[in-house]
Amino acid sequence: MNISHNILPFFLLLALAAGLVSCANPGSGPDGGPYDETPPSVLQMSPQLGESNVKKAKKITLTFSENVKLENASEKVVVSPPQLEIPEIKVSGRQVSIELMDKLRPNTTYTVDFSNAITDATEGNPLGQFTYYFSTGETVDTMEVGGTVLDASNLSPVSGILVGLHSNLNDTAFTNTPLERVARTDSHGRFSIKGVAPGTYRVFALQDIDGDFKYTRGEKLAFTTKSFEPSCYPDVRYDTVWADTIHYDSIRTINYTHFTPDDIILLAFQETSVIHSLLKMQRDIPTRFTAYFTAPNDKRPVVRGLNFDASKALIEDHSAHSDTITYWIQQPDVAHNDTLRFLYSYQATDDSTHQLCERTDTMELVPRLTNARLDKERAEKEARWQKQLEKRHKRGDYTQERMPVEALKISTQMASPFTPIDNVNFSIDEPVLSVDSSKFHLFHKVDSTETAAPFRVERTGLLKFRLIGEWRPGQKYRLAVDSAAVVGMSGLVNKSSTLDISIATAEDVGSLFITIPDADSTAIVQLLSSDTKVERQLKVKNQRADFFYVRPGTYYVRCFLDSNGNGKWDVGEYATQRQAEEVFYLPAPITVRANWDVDQNWTLRALPLTEQKPANLSKVKTDSKRESAHQKNLNRKRDTK
Repeated sequence: MNISHNILPFFLLLALAAGLVSCANPGSGPDGGPYDETPPSVLQMSPQLGESNVKKAKKITLTFSENVKLENASEKVVVSPPQLEIPEIKVSGRQVSIELMDKLRPNTTYTVDFSNAITDATEGNPLGQFTYYFSTGETVDTMEVGGTVLDASNLSPVSGILVGLHSNLNDTAFTNTPLERVARTDSHGRFSIKGVAPGTYRVFALQDIDGDFKYTRGEKLAFTTKSFEPSCYPDVRYDTVWADTIHYDSIRTINYTHFTPDDIILLAFQETSVIHSLLKMQRDIPTRFTAYFTAPNDKRPVVRGLNFDASKALIEDHSAHSDTITYWIQQPDVAHNDTLRFLYSYQATDDSTHQLCERTDTMELVPRLTNARLDKERAEKEARWQKQLEKRHKRGDYTQERMPVEALKISTQMASPFTPIDNVNFSIDEPVLSVDSSKFHLFHKVDSTETAAPFRVERTGLLKFRLIGEWRPGQKYRLAVDSAAVVGMSGLVNKSSTLDISIATAEDVGSLFITIPDADSTAIVQLLSSDTKVERQLKVKNQRADFFYVRPGTYYVRCFLDSNGNGKWDVGEYATQRQAEEVFYLPAPITVRANWDVDQNWTLRALPLTEQKPANLSKVKTDSKRESAHQKNLNRKRDTK
């Protein structure tokens, strides 16, 4: 009896320990052994992988060695040929099922490209690049076509865009019939279209907004006029086997089938919108209202006032692309009208014919900031002034008896350091009615002596003007502006002011001289401080772009071929088979130092476009993954040392 009493607790302890061990296995960790690094494996497939003569099975079932999950299935899983009705994809424990809703096509190879979407449910170990395929005919097509999709404007990889093939080589196939086989790009813009039959194809990329696998105006696209014939050959690659994150164990030789072409480059762009419509009309303050359009206006819209004379009351200000027009109301009595009523005639795209036609809308605009609110604010300001006046009188102070007149506010923009090629830029908050250059005075300062210096003032916009001087390096200047030199639309004038200007010396700035042997007369070179900010640009002359007086800093260099000579980069047009204007990047940034000249030789086409853009400019979206089981085990090994 004593023995049995002693044995019972022993077995209970064993059972408890076994339970603790079994509970520690899923996921494991520092206290329960290493994390599971083994990805799931496929145990069964129906139909079988590579099976031919599949006539009826529209439901595909994959059974794995452990519970699995699909990450971003809607983005990563692609069925080819493309399905007009979205397949139904389900995950249940160890099983993944795909039900095809479209009717199976005869003599066709079907592929389901899972990319890296399949992982185990516990640690997220990915199965890897996995593609399932079967055929409804006698043979299974196994060719592949691959490449990269880049943004035509800046050579950044385009992630998640659809890429497809047409065996019909006519230009109209892309707009009239669905793509025949498709894939989707990864975060690096790479794509691989699988299950391709021998033949000749054209390749397209498409941001398929309407889901019909055909190009519709307004969708981002990429195309090439070249055709391709897929082929393959046996090849060898070498993989490094790592003992840990630092030391390698061995190098493996792997034989594989190399499919070509695998280096197609597609440059994606979005055509200038042809759907022309008025987005909205907005009156923020009483003295202006703005019309916003979906596309530039080739024909000037017309305002016909119903309770005011538009020809006398309005001043127009167009945006750079004429898709935004601001109307300033220069007559005070019209601006003080709470409701403006007018007819607005403009070009709009007809919904049925898709042609531009003239449309006239009746508008009634009320300001968001009303006249009553502004009158109240002015009255409150005058009341505060009157109270201050009374307090000063009580102190015997009669020095300021009149309320100060509001002055026109002028903003000044100057680069720093200010170089001999810079200008002094001015802007105000309302249209400039007049600028009297005789009330601007520029003086060259030498010690205590000031002498008049040459300059000119020119208008650069409805609300902007600039002063251009003959600046000398290392010299000092003083700009004096008399009162009432600038008159605004409201009648306000500026106060007198002075501005001291110091010009940088040659020792304060650097120079960058770029020689481009393969550039023609259409090339324009841009200095960038970031991928979106152009500091300066120059047209290439005699295969050179010489930048003088460059402020110290790190710059990136981009070039585009301005084929239409308008000084800016332009998108392409599919109907005329015109590509977007070519863009190139100098692969490495350039550091410009003060008092230093940089000479740079640059061959635009020395590297493929996929290798040109500097890494810290290229915005590559990486898959948001949690820490891998392998990395967890390495960290665990490090922490337990």
